[in-house]
Amino acid sequence: MAKEDYETIIGLEVHCELSTKTKIFCSCPTDFGGEPNTHCCPVCMALPGSLPVLNEKVVEYAVKAGLATNCEITKVSKNDRKNYFYPDLPKSYQISQFDLPLCHDGKVNIELENGEEKVIEIERIHIEEDAGKLNHDEYGRGSFVDLNRAGVPLIEVVSRPDMRSAEEAETYMRKLKSIFEYIEVSDCKMQEGSLRADVNVSVRKKGDKLGTRTEMKNMSSFRSIVRAIKYEASRQIEVLEEGGVIHQETLRWDDISGKTFPMRDKEDAQDYRYFPDPDLAPIILTDEYIDNIRNALPELPESRKKRYLSDYELSMKAANIVTSSKYYSNMFEEAIKVCNNPKSVSNWIMSDIARILNEKEQEPDEIPFTGEELGELVKLIDDGKISSAIAKKVLEEMFENPKSPNKIVEEKGWIQISDEGAIKEIVTKILDNNPQSIIDFKAGKDKALGFLVGQAMKETKGKANPQLLNKMFKEEMDKR
Repeated sequence: MAKEDYETIIGLEVHCELSTKTKIFCSCPTDFGGEPNTHCCPVCMALPGSLPVLNEKVVEYAVKAGLATNCEITKVSKNDRKNYFYPDLPKSYQISQFDLPLCHDGKVNIELENGEEKVIEIERIHIEEDAGKLNHDEYGRGSFVDLNRAGVPLIEVVSRPDMRSAEEAETYMRKLKSIFEYIEVSDCKMQEGSLRADVNVSVRKKGDKLGTRTEMKNMSSFRSIVRAIKYEASRQIEVLEEGGVIHQETLRWDDISGKTFPMRDKEDAQDYRYFPDPDLAPIILTDEYIDNIRNALPELPESRKKRYLSDYELSMKAANIVTSSKYYSNMFEEAIKVCNNPKSVSNWIMSDIARILNEKEQEPDEIPFTGEELGELVKLIDDGKISSAIAKKVLEEMFENPKSPNKIVEEKGWIQISDEGAIKEIVTKILDNNPQSIIDFKAGKDKALGFLVGQAMKETKGKANPQLLNKMFKEEMDKR
């Protein structure tokens, strides 16, 4: 049976660190980094006699995330103990939520490659504490426990198995990332582990019941998630085609080899022996509390997209890309205040900025310059001070050595040549050296003009005004 006869079923459990100043059950800071075991106290170290106190901001942020993803909010919920042992979990249980999550039955819309929209249903969003971290000694002398991360507040967003390809899973996770950035509940820095996912994958012959799933834990890059899903689906199909059986297990994705490896058999929920945490009171929310959070939600990506389509007449593709990240969207809005050229700004974000970020394997929040500076760059082109070719070089420089575009152009001597006398001199020289191009142009070969302009740009190192070059080449060739 061919691979095309199988269907891949994907569900994601997305863990998102909330950007509260203190941890979920104590007053320790949540700042990333720091010397090991310097952001912890008796509560997050689970010392005898210490008691947790729920951080109200965690509840607010979780409800905010639930409302932004169209969830129902649970008015009476609780915290539960999820029991398991791991060296970086000093209590030997994690405080989480089991049967009464704060948010449930939500959905987000994603746009597929063919332009159609698809609904991905969210089963639940619950709050929980993060575990600590094991730092493995490179010389093999053992592992060291760092509890700085223990107790950092998380929301876990559990989707239903609605995704059918790695690309859909990536689009869904990017949408969640975008929403959480917009509502400012998390910085979503994947490189710091603020956003990561457990990926559940199974395959089935089309029309059959769901197959046995495997889970890949703590994946924190879009590229790895896409590669891992594709590999694991292919591996499962191969096993089934050879008459084998898929075992429910937790896998480790190795990014270097591009393969998954078994870690342990997958536990079922009952193995965690959940029970209500006796040290924490129930979480009781009023309609007024929920409505206040709902009314304070900022403009979400879908709303901004509609506004950009109507107010700025962006294409659907441009509006989708610009609103895909709060950082892109904010940059766009800051830039157009400077240059008043929405289409040009969106083109720079869609093309060159997105390309450079992709090459550097960076996210929009890592762009080292401001929206005002992007607007300044576009204005330099619109005012005829630099050419588009020079602008690309300026942008590269803005990424490598962040400075204002005006300063870069001034330091590099990249101001565009728009003096007609100087341009005429260059045009005359190029025409004298290329008589065949004049003949070709007059014979109707438009490429000849492009060749001549290219030669002039080469001569001036890209600094000549291209519109003026086109005009003067035509005028001079008409005279010959």
